[in-house]
Amino acid sequence: MSLESVPPKYAQLVQALQRRIESGDYPPGSMLPSENQLINEFGVSRPTVVAALRVLREQGWVESQQGKGRFVRGRPAVTGAEQPRPGQAYLTAPEAASPGEVVQAGAVTVPNRIAALLDLPSKNKAFLRRRLIGKDGEPTEVVSVWVPLDLAEGTALTQSEPLDQGLREHLHSRKGVRFDHVVEQIVARMPAAEEAKQLGMPKGAPLLVVYGAVRDAAGKALAAVEVLLPADRHELQDVYPIG
Repeated sequence: MSLESVPPKYAQLVQALQRRIESGDYPPGSMLPSENQLINEFGVSRPTVVAALRVLREQGWVESQQGKGRFVRGRPAVTGAEQPRPGQAYLTAPEAASPGEVVQAGAVTVPNRIAALLDLPSKNKAFLRRRLIGKDGEPTEVVSVWVPLDLAEGTALTQSEPLDQGLREHLHSRKGVRFDHVVEQIVARMPAAEEAKQLGMPKGAPLLVVYGAVRDAAGKALAAVEVLLPADRHELQDVYPIG
């Protein structure tokens, strides 16, 4: 299993505490549990807890008051300004909301990187659904999603028409699974000849490739996403606070 496909322990703790803040278990103004309490409850080391609390403070979820402890501030307002990442947008938005066509749908032998993201042995098969998305009559990106074969059974992923749901909602309604988090990686590389042709890319233009490992709350792999973005037509933007 690829170590990159699972969030580090401090990131998992950050996500757990964020969910508690959002659910009201830790309401704004309340005191966060102490480091020792978090160590005992989650079974992690002190450096893991310290790293998670630092992230929460830097992102604006909590604040430290010297001599008193850490207090909950709530969900930072800046998170609402964040733009959906390419992988996230495909998982949540209905396919029908973006112009494109399904160019491949079926069981395939997964590439090594995708096998690692899905926790599959090398040369195993998974279900692939690939769409070529365009804008103003020109191709802009290729979005591929791989799903374990048993999870694809009984779904509409095999159909050539665009889904009227996002992948997350569709798999939840058909299979009862819940997406909890995505581990995203972005790399730059030169396109393969077929990719360059499919996207109408000029010679020498690089690709931005977004990989997403989709997991449930227990860390089980549910899907892997790959988004191919011609670098000369896209830029990736993020918004985050500075503590």
